[in-house]
Amino acid sequence: MNERNSELFKDKPWLSWAMELQALAQTGLAYSKDRFDQERFMRIREIAAEMLSLKTGFSPDHVKEIFCNETGYQTPKLDTRAAIFQHDRILLVRETNGTWSLPGGWVDVDQSIKSNTIKEVKEESGLDVVPIRLIAVQDRNVHNLPVYAYGVCKVFVLCTLIGGQFKKNNETTETGYFGIDELPPLAEEKNTAEQIKMCFKAASDKNWVAAFD
Repeated sequence: MNERNSELFKDKPWLSWAMELQALAQTGLAYSKDRFDQERFMRIREIAAEMLSLKTGFSPDHVKEIFCNETGYQTPKLDTRAAIFQHDRILLVRETNGTWSLPGGWVDVDQSIKSNTIKEVKEESGLDVVPIRLIAVQDRNVHNLPVYAYGVCKVFVLCTLIGGQFKKNNETTETGYFGIDELPPLAEEKNTAEQIKMCFKAASDKNWVAAFD
Protein backbone atom coordinates (compact mmCIF):
# COMPACT_ATOMS: atom_id res chain seq x y z
CA MET A 1 0.00 0.00 0.00
CA ASN A 2 1.55 3.34 -1.01
CA GLU A 3 1.71 6.36 1.33
CA ARG A 4 -1.23 8.13 -0.34
CA ASN A 5 -3.55 5.12 0.04
CA SER A 6 -2.34 4.49 3.59
CA GLU A 7 -3.61 7.92 4.64
CA LEU A 8 -6.73 7.91 2.44
CA PHE A 9 -7.96 4.52 3.63
CA LYS A 10 -6.63 4.55 7.18
CA ASP A 11 -10.14 3.93 8.54
CA LYS A 12 -11.00 1.38 5.83
CA PRO A 13 -7.86 -0.64 5.06
CA TRP A 14 -10.01 -3.50 3.76
CA LEU A 15 -11.25 -1.23 0.94
CA SER A 16 -7.71 -0.48 -0.19
CA TRP A 17 -6.82 -4.20 -0.07
CA ALA A 18 -9.90 -5.13 -2.10
CA MET A 19 -9.15 -2.43 -4.69
CA GLU A 20 -5.55 -3.59 -5.04
CA LEU A 21 -6.54 -7.25 -5.34
CA GLN A 22 -9.14 -6.37 -7.98
CA ALA A 23 -6.63 -4.32 -10.00
CA LEU A 24 -3.98 -7.06 -9.84
CA ALA A 25 -6.52 -9.70 -10.86
CA GLN A 26 -7.86 -7.60 -13.73
CA THR A 27 -4.35 -7.00 -15.06
CA GLY A 28 -3.55 -10.69 -14.76
CA LEU A 29 -6.71 -11.64 -16.64
CA ALA A 30 -5.82 -9.15 -19.37
CA TYR A 31 -2.25 -10.25 -19.97
CA SER A 32 -1.90 -13.86 -18.80
CA LYS A 33 -2.21 -16.56 -21.49
CA ASP A 34 -2.03 -19.56 -19.18
CA ARG A 35 -5.42 -21.15 -18.47
CA PHE A 36 -4.50 -22.06 -14.90
CA ASP A 37 -3.22 -18.57 -14.15
CA GLN A 38 -6.45 -17.18 -15.58
CA GLU A 39 -8.40 -19.33 -13.11
CA ARG A 40 -6.24 -18.10 -10.22
CA PHE A 41 -6.69 -14.44 -11.18
CA MET A 42 -10.43 -14.98 -11.51
CA ARG A 43 -10.50 -16.40 -7.97
CA ILE A 44 -8.50 -13.43 -6.65
CA ARG A 45 -11.08 -11.15 -8.25
CA GLU A 46 -13.88 -13.10 -6.57
CA ILE A 47 -12.14 -12.79 -3.18
CA ALA A 48 -11.91 -9.00 -3.62
CA ALA A 49 -15.65 -8.88 -4.37
CA GLU A 50 -16.42 -11.10 -1.37
CA MET A 51 -14.43 -8.76 0.89
CA LEU A 52 -16.49 -5.79 -0.28
CA SER A 53 -19.73 -7.73 -0.01
CA LEU A 54 -18.96 -8.70 3.59
CA LYS A 55 -18.06 -5.17 4.68
CA THR A 56 -20.73 -3.24 2.74
CA GLY A 57 -23.72 -5.56 2.98
CA PHE A 58 -24.27 -5.59 -0.77
CA SER A 59 -24.79 -8.97 -2.42
CA PRO A 60 -21.73 -10.58 -4.09
CA ASP A 61 -23.49 -10.39 -7.47
CA HIS A 62 -24.14 -6.65 -7.05
CA VAL A 63 -20.53 -6.01 -6.05
CA LYS A 64 -19.24 -8.00 -9.04
CA GLU A 65 -21.49 -6.01 -11.36
CA ILE A 66 -20.07 -2.63 -10.33
CA PHE A 67 -16.58 -3.65 -9.15
CA CYS A 68 -15.48 -6.43 -11.49
CA ASN A 69 -17.01 -5.45 -14.80
CA GLU A 70 -14.01 -4.13 -16.73
CA THR A 71 -11.23 -5.65 -18.80
CA GLY A 72 -7.68 -4.56 -19.56
CA TYR A 73 -5.32 -2.63 -17.33
CA GLN A 74 -7.26 -0.88 -14.56
CA THR A 75 -7.22 2.92 -14.68
CA PRO A 76 -9.32 5.62 -12.96
CA LYS A 77 -12.65 6.64 -14.45
CA LEU A 78 -13.11 10.19 -15.75
CA ASP A 79 -15.88 12.56 -14.63
CA THR A 80 -16.33 16.06 -16.09
CA ARG A 81 -18.05 18.97 -14.33
CA ALA A 82 -18.89 22.27 -16.07
CA ALA A 83 -18.62 25.66 -14.38
CA ILE A 84 -20.93 28.14 -16.16
CA PHE A 85 -21.38 31.69 -14.87
CA GLN A 86 -23.82 34.56 -15.38
CA HIS A 87 -23.55 37.80 -13.40
CA ASP A 88 -21.15 36.22 -10.86
CA ARG A 89 -23.50 33.32 -10.20
CA ILE A 90 -22.84 29.69 -11.07
CA LEU A 91 -25.21 27.31 -12.83
CA LEU A 92 -26.35 24.24 -10.91
CA VAL A 93 -28.78 21.51 -11.93
CA ARG A 94 -31.22 19.89 -9.55
CA GLU A 95 -30.95 16.12 -9.31
CA THR A 96 -34.06 13.94 -9.07
CA ASN A 97 -33.32 13.44 -5.35
CA GLY A 98 -33.49 17.19 -4.71
CA THR A 99 -29.78 17.95 -4.35
CA TRP A 100 -27.86 20.21 -6.73
CA SER A 101 -24.70 19.72 -8.79
CA LEU A 102 -22.58 21.17 -11.54
CA PRO A 103 -23.76 19.63 -14.82
CA GLY A 104 -21.56 16.71 -15.79
CA GLY A 105 -20.97 12.99 -15.65
CA TRP A 106 -18.85 10.05 -16.74
CA VAL A 107 -16.77 10.52 -19.89
CA ASP A 108 -18.13 8.22 -22.58
CA VAL A 109 -15.65 5.98 -24.39
CA ASP A 110 -16.06 7.93 -27.65
CA GLN A 111 -15.76 11.40 -26.05
CA SER A 112 -12.92 13.72 -25.08
CA ILE A 113 -12.92 15.91 -21.96
CA LYS A 114 -14.09 18.85 -24.07
CA SER A 115 -16.80 17.08 -26.06
CA ASN A 116 -18.10 15.23 -23.00
CA THR A 117 -18.45 18.50 -21.09
CA ILE A 118 -20.49 19.97 -23.94
CA LYS A 119 -22.64 16.83 -24.18
CA GLU A 120 -23.36 16.56 -20.45
CA VAL A 121 -24.30 20.24 -20.15
CA LYS A 122 -26.72 19.89 -23.05
CA GLU A 123 -28.29 16.72 -21.64
CA GLU A 124 -28.71 17.98 -18.08
CA SER A 125 -29.44 21.69 -18.57
CA GLY A 126 -30.43 22.12 -22.23
CA LEU A 127 -27.74 24.76 -22.62
CA ASP A 128 -25.06 25.12 -25.28
CA VAL A 129 -21.57 25.95 -24.03
CA VAL A 130 -18.00 26.33 -25.18
CA PRO A 131 -15.33 24.95 -22.78
CA ILE A 132 -12.62 27.58 -22.45
CA ARG A 133 -10.33 26.66 -19.57
CA LEU A 134 -9.33 23.73 -17.38
CA ILE A 135 -9.92 24.52 -13.71
CA ALA A 136 -8.71 21.37 -11.97
CA VAL A 137 -8.19 17.64 -12.13
CA GLN A 138 -8.88 16.08 -8.75
CA ASP A 139 -8.69 12.63 -7.19
CA ARG A 140 -12.32 12.12 -6.21
CA ASN A 141 -11.56 9.91 -3.21
CA VAL A 142 -9.49 12.73 -1.70
CA HIS A 143 -12.20 15.39 -2.05
CA ASN A 144 -15.61 13.68 -2.05
CA LEU A 145 -17.55 11.21 0.07
CA PRO A 146 -18.35 8.42 0.15
CA VAL A 147 -15.05 6.89 -0.93
CA TYR A 148 -15.55 4.73 -4.02
CA ALA A 149 -14.04 1.28 -4.52
CA TYR A 150 -12.31 2.50 -7.68
CA GLY A 151 -10.40 5.59 -8.74
CA VAL A 152 -12.07 8.61 -10.31
CA CYS A 153 -10.43 11.71 -11.80
CA LYS A 154 -12.82 14.66 -11.60
CA VAL A 155 -12.18 17.29 -14.26
CA PHE A 156 -13.63 20.78 -13.70
CA VAL A 157 -13.99 22.90 -16.84
CA LEU A 158 -14.84 26.59 -17.13
CA CYS A 159 -17.38 27.16 -19.92
CA THR A 160 -18.96 30.08 -21.77
CA LEU A 161 -22.71 30.03 -22.34
CA ILE A 162 -23.78 30.54 -25.96
CA GLY A 163 -27.47 29.58 -25.94
CA GLY A 164 -30.17 27.01 -25.23
CA GLN A 165 -32.75 26.56 -22.50
CA PHE A 166 -33.72 23.92 -19.96
CA LYS A 167 -35.52 20.86 -21.29
CA LYS A 168 -37.21 18.11 -19.31
CA ASN A 169 -34.97 15.05 -18.99
CA ASN A 170 -34.44 11.90 -16.92
CA GLU A 171 -31.54 13.22 -14.84
CA THR A 172 -32.46 16.72 -13.65
CA THR A 173 -35.63 18.61 -12.76
CA GLU A 174 -34.54 22.25 -13.04
CA THR A 175 -31.59 24.62 -13.25
CA GLY A 176 -30.63 27.72 -11.30
CA TYR A 177 -27.85 30.26 -10.84
CA PHE A 178 -26.44 30.71 -7.34
CA GLY A 179 -24.04 33.10 -5.66
CA ILE A 180 -21.09 31.80 -3.69
CA ASP A 181 -22.87 32.47 -0.38
CA GLU A 182 -26.27 31.08 -1.39
CA LEU A 183 -25.54 27.54 -2.48
CA PRO A 184 -28.44 25.07 -2.16
CA PRO A 185 -28.11 21.54 -0.70
CA LEU A 186 -25.41 19.91 -2.81
CA ALA A 187 -24.92 16.40 -4.18
CA GLU A 188 -21.63 16.21 -2.32
CA GLU A 189 -20.67 12.88 -3.86
CA LYS A 190 -20.42 14.88 -7.10
CA ASN A 191 -19.32 18.32 -5.93
CA THR A 192 -18.67 19.97 -2.59
CA ALA A 193 -19.01 23.62 -1.62
CA GLU A 194 -15.22 23.79 -1.60
CA GLN A 195 -15.05 22.58 -5.20
CA ILE A 196 -17.67 25.09 -6.31
CA LYS A 197 -15.81 27.89 -4.51
CA MET A 198 -12.71 26.81 -6.44
CA CYS A 199 -14.68 27.32 -9.66
CA PHE A 200 -15.62 30.86 -8.55
CA LYS A 201 -11.94 31.63 -7.92
CA ALA A 202 -10.92 30.26 -11.32
CA ALA A 203 -13.59 32.27 -13.12
CA SER A 204 -12.44 35.54 -11.53
CA ASP A 205 -8.72 34.96 -12.14
CA LYS A 206 -7.58 35.34 -15.76
CA ASN A 207 -4.20 33.90 -14.77
CA TRP A 208 -5.66 30.82 -13.06
CA VAL A 209 -3.35 27.81 -13.23
CA ALA A 210 -5.15 24.48 -13.35
CA ALA A 211 -4.86 22.61 -10.05
CA PHE A 212 -4.24 18.87 -10.03
CA ASP A 213 -3.71 16.10 -7.50
